[in-house]
Parts: sequence; C-alpha cells; structure tokens
Amino acid sequence: MELILKQDVENLGFKDDIVTVKNGYGRNYLIPRGEAVLATSSAKKVLAETLKQRAFKEKKIIDDANEIAEALKTLEIKIIAKATEGASAGDKLFGSVTKMDLVEAFEKEGHTIDKKYISITGGNIKRLGQYDAVIRLHREVSVDLSFQVVAQA
Repeated sequence: MELILKQDVENLGFKDDIVTVKNGYGRNYLIPRGEAVLATSSAKKVLAETLKQRAFKEKKIIDDANEIAEALKTLEIKIIAKATEGASAGDKLFGSVTKMDLVEAFEKEGHTIDKKYISITGGNIKRLGQYDAVIRLHREVSVDLSFQVVAQA
C-alpha cells in the first residue's frame, strides 16, 4: 500500500514522503491516526505541486540542518554511566544508555534534538566503550556521530 505521510513517522519517513507499507499497518494505524493518506494519482499531483512551491524554503532548512550537522561533528560526547567493578564483571552497565541520554548530552552542549531523529547502532547500550549513532536532521541531512560511554568515577 502506498501512502503519503502527513507528519514524520519514526523508522518510516518524513512528512510528505511517499512510502510503501503493509496494508494492515496503513489501514489500521497510520490512516486512522491522521499520519498518512492514500497515495492516489491526484494526491501525488497535489504533493508534487506543494513540494515545488516549498523548494525555496526547503533550501534554507537544508542549509540550517547542514550548519547543525557541522557543529555536531565537532562535539566529543562522553556519557557517564554506573558500571560494575571487578575483573569478572567486565564493563557491564547498571541499566543501559538510550537515546534520551544522548538527547541530554546534546542539550548540555546547547543543541536541541528530538530523540525520534536519533538512531543508536545496535539499540540500547549495556557496556562501556565507543559507539556510533546516526542523527537525521532532515530527509537529506544525516550525521554519523561517535560517542563514548565511560564509567562513573
């Protein structure tokens, strides 16, 4: 089933994207919640016209997203977490490090990023070490960011 997204949907796409989903997901979840509409030929024509009119504004948004991306690339993020001690325990964390921990680290550095735009490679983190995340600032701009999880002193 082809749908046009009316708003950003995590792990699916951004507003005004044309996506293909399974019939049940579209019919029972996305359309009733107002997150998508059927991608009929007339809806696609309206979307194309809307995107054409929005192209100039979009360029400024992309430029702003690129500026934020450059600023994020220069950051060295270290997330401090409680970890087990001792040789047998290794480097396991009490709990885990999630997207919210990254959001808080960005806010400390002066950047506000919604957690739905952050994707941590491998999901939640349960050990100390170096990890990667992808931050999608715009449908055309994403940043690969490395960060470190260190033990609390």
